[in-house]
Amino acid sequence: MRSCVHNKMWGSRAFLAGWLLLLLVQLLCLEAVPISIDKTKVKEPEKKPEEPPASVDTGLHYDRYLREVIDFLEKDQHFREKLHNTDMEDIKQGKLAKELDFVSHHVRTKLDELKRQEVNRLRTLIKAKQDLEGGNDIAVDHQALLKQFEYLNHMNPHTFEVEDLDRLIRSATKDLENYDKERHEEFKRYEMMKEHDRREHLKTLDDEERKKEEEHYEEMKKKHADHPKVNHPGSQNQLKEVWEEADGLDPEDFDPKTFFNLHDTNGDGFFDEQELEALFTKELEKIYDPTNEEDDMVEMEEERLRMREHVMNEVDSNKDRLVSLDEFLVATKKKEFLEPDSWETLEQNQAYTDDEMREFEEHLAQQEQDLNQKAFDLQKQRDELERQQEQLNAQKMELQQAVEHMERLKSQKVDPPPEVLEGNAVPEIPAVESQLHEAQQQGHDPAPQGHHPVPEGHDPALQEHHPVPEGHHPAPEGHDPALQEHHPVPEGHHPAPQGHDSAPQAPQDIPQEQHGQENQDQAQQGLPQTHDNIPPGHNIPPVQGQNQLP
Repeated sequence: MRSCVHNKMWGSRAFLAGWLLLLLVQLLCLEAVPISIDKTKVKEPEKKPEEPPASVDTGLHYDRYLREVIDFLEKDQHFREKLHNTDMEDIKQGKLAKELDFVSHHVRTKLDELKRQEVNRLRTLIKAKQDLEGGNDIAVDHQALLKQFEYLNHMNPHTFEVEDLDRLIRSATKDLENYDKERHEEFKRYEMMKEHDRREHLKTLDDEERKKEEEHYEEMKKKHADHPKVNHPGSQNQLKEVWEEADGLDPEDFDPKTFFNLHDTNGDGFFDEQELEALFTKELEKIYDPTNEEDDMVEMEEERLRMREHVMNEVDSNKDRLVSLDEFLVATKKKEFLEPDSWETLEQNQAYTDDEMREFEEHLAQQEQDLNQKAFDLQKQRDELERQQEQLNAQKMELQQAVEHMERLKSQKVDPPPEVLEGNAVPEIPAVESQLHEAQQQGHDPAPQGHHPVPEGHDPALQEHHPVPEGHHPAPEGHDPALQEHHPVPEGHHPAPQGHDSAPQAPQDIPQEQHGQENQDQAQQGLPQTHDNIPPGHNIPPVQGQNQLP
């Protein structure tokens, strides 16, 4: 009992002590003096400047240049105020361009730099196109080619002037108006080409397969047309459906102004073309499914373009290709917004007519014919080049064989060894005898007077010389020729070298002119010569070692 009472008393004391401690802490906090803070030394978190909304791609080939010029002009306070207060018609007429003279020097300098960069880009594109077309060696007239780019003044490529801004505004306006037309024409060509390919495919099938293909085609068309009702683009029903399914709000609480602010994604106070097209995604999903065979995604994008054009025509009152909040609120009060007509989709409106399809196929046939003719001409040129190449190869082979043959002959050619004469032997002269024999057979004239034929069996080398020239004395018997007195040699006559045997005398019946020719030939061949043609009084001195004729 005593212990129980003791425990209760101890618990009460502990509770009381804890309560007193808490009260003391609160009193201290109430009475504490606040510490002064030097706010000059406290760094407040830096506020990041809000970045302007990203500009939307217009689809023009000079889109980047256009957006950069606009972004820098809006940085100038004076020009930005003029831009917001100027009507679209005044902008199109060039009134806004005149305000460029009041823009700050810094902005003008940057605009000059942008223009120089754009001119260089265009020149690079021109050069690249020329290289692709194979005209590397042709001089490029950049000034003439830059005329096709009307959105800048090509005559002054260095500075951005009022004329440049005026050209840029006018060109962008015109090109954007034509941009949708070009997209429609491109889609029309796509649809006609698809139909042309289908017809060409049917021509390759037999009757049974063609019938099955036609049935399948009609089945896909019916399946594609079987879809939920499509709301009129920009109508109350269509926007409420987006409000409910995309925004998750109650359709009964639909408010046009709130809807506009929710879908103005860049917060610039306007619906641009991309923001409008995003509103039609729910309607397009009713018609097109990427997983279905019968649905073509190219047609889906064309349908989106048609819806956006329709809303722009109804809502964009100043035709600046933007929908302001005021324009949007005015449109929500029109009858077309509250009670719209039904919307006809692409399958209900064929993109081309029968005449357009016929002209398109004729154009394709002409193109195919031109391509075939060009291919034929190219094949003909190729065959001719191959024929010329074969001829060149044959000539090369013949030349190579001739060179190899000459090399073989050169390697096989050996010079004959020189003849060595021994003692008093007289070299054979078959060539001279052959020439004499041929001359006799050809019926030469008889020997001249004073010449006697050589008897048969008589050695011509031992024959006496008739007649003996005047002043000539034969050597006496027993006289050594080597000791014979040397007579002076007539001018122009040279004695024979030592050791050389005198040539045997030729027959006396050979004419003197023929003897001269034969002696010349024999001299060229290194053979001994006859001396019948030596004029009277000219003696051949004997050579040492040669036998003297009697």
